[in-house]
Order: sequence, then structure tokens, then C-alpha cells
Amino acid sequence: MRYELVESARSGCAINAAVEAFGDSWSLLVLRDVMFGNRRYFRELLTGSEERIASNILADRLKRLVKASLLTREDAGPGRRAAYSLTESAIQLVPIFAHLGAWGMRHRPTTPRLRARAELLADGGPELWDEYMAELRTIHLGQPAPERDGPSVMERLAAALGSGAGQFEVAPDSGAVRVEVGSGAGPFAGQDRDLVADGEAQGGVDQAPGVRRTRLQDPDLT
Repeated sequence: MRYELVESARSGCAINAAVEAFGDSWSLLVLRDVMFGNRRYFRELLTGSEERIASNILADRLKRLVKASLLTREDAGPGRRAAYSLTESAIQLVPIFAHLGAWGMRHRPTTPRLRARAELLADGGPELWDEYMAELRTIHLGQPAPERDGPSVMERLAAALGSGAGQFEVAPDSGAVRVEVGSGAGPFAGQDRDLVADGEAQGGVDQAPGVRRTRLQDPDLT
């Protein structure tokens, strides 16, 4: 497949062509959130950003990615939310993201929860990547759903990202408390953790004699 050289391109180098299409950090992160977080709308992308992208930067990168034919924008009409969808060329970036994540785990500091998806992709290898690309083609391009036995790759990725939280029992009138993470697949499952209470605990409260039960987040996972 051949393409005419884009006038604004710095050169005809294939690596340069890729970098100019999606190589800046915010564009990569927007694609990541559409691809792996299934965030299809502007508000979802804005409020769900781990890196706290600014609204003007998000709007700019979405326009760039549409112009580069990596995303399409639904013509939703006045007053309706417009969904963004991956194109085939964007879906074929799944292996690139897998390799980027694997490199980041090896050479940069990461947190257990936020590297969980990268670990799953690295462990699954090309077979998992192909399976996930087929799922993305169903979601974004309307192709027939692939047959599968068990949870989808998207479901496994979501479970991996959400496995860092646990249930904690917190004794009242305590500043620093010793807690045990309940059973589960999180990175600290079965381990005792020291958490420092800062203000009122967040989450649902189940009153029991002498014990306040709530859902807390380990500082290492935020």
C-alpha cells in the first residue's frame, strides 16, 4: 500500500511519518485511553485521564488524530455527544503499545495498578494482541464479533486495572492503621499494608461494633 507524501512531513522516512502522526505524548495517551479504556467521548477522556490532560490539549489532540485518520468522529448532531472510534490503522498500533508498555516496565518506575495492563499484554504476546485487535474491530468498525471461550481481552484488561483496590477494616479513632487486603488478584493480595487516614474515609460505610468498614485505596496505587 502506498501513500502520497504529506506536504507538511519533514521527510519521507517511515519512522518520521509514524512519529508525526501520533508520536507526541498526549496523542499517544489519548489513543491509549480510547484503545484500552474504551473511552469514546470527550468528557470520558477528560475526566478519566490519569495524567490530568487539560481540556484544550485534549480537544487539539482529538482533532489531530482525526486529521491523521487514526480516529473518526461521529456526526452526532447539535446537542448530542459525539463518539470517537479507532480506525484500522489505529487498531494496528496495539503491538506498538504493548512494546511501549513492556519497555516502560523494564526501564522506568511504574506503579503496580497502572502497569497491570502492560503486564497482561506482555505476557499474552502476539496471540493476545491479535485477539484484542479483533475485538476492537467489532467495537469500532462494526465487524462480526470473534468467537471466544471465556472473558474477552477487554474484560481482562479492565479487571487487571481494577485489581489494586481491596476491602479494609479500619478501627475507629486511629490515625495510622494496620490493614489486611482481602482475597483477590491485586498486587497486594494477602499482604498487610500501612495506610494513613487523612480526614474522613471515602466510600460506603457498614457500621459494626467497634469497626468501620469502608473501601480505601493504598497510597502506592494512586
